[in-house]
Amino acid sequence: MLVSEICIEKLKEFEGLRLEAYLDVAGVPTIGYGHTKGVRMGDRITEYCAKEYLLQDIREAEQAVNDLNVAKTEGQFDALVSFAYNLGIGRLYSSTLLKVVRAGGSKHAITREFKRWVYAGGKKLSGLEKRREWEAKRFFE
Repeated sequence: MLVSEICIEKLKEFEGLRLEAYLDVAGVPTIGYGHTKGVRMGDRITEYCAKEYLLQDIREAEQAVNDLNVAKTEGQFDALVSFAYNLGIGRLYSSTLLKVVRAGGSKHAITREFKRWVYAGGKKLSGLEKRREWEAKRFFE
């Protein structure tokens, strides 16, 4: 499966676009739409480059979610790719969210697991609350 255009636009919205490297809330050098690989403070990129990084990072998350073989609908796939894009593939693999999805958990149980992931740097962030709410909703579309 591949993510939908809806998901790509939401990722852009959630991540925001920064053309100069910055430290994210966890202190990781980041650029573009949340790209972190090989980024050093002082780096600058174009909007075109940011879009290319976004697509590369999405492809990695898509492959990881496809490898899990748990997404049965486009909505489920988009939600899990967004989650993996934001938190990392390793966190998705080891999450209770994935265990609940694999076990065929209820809408309530799956939604609850998405909404647990709203902290960064030890702080609850409204942007992550909005993102997890969208992911939980999208999962059931």
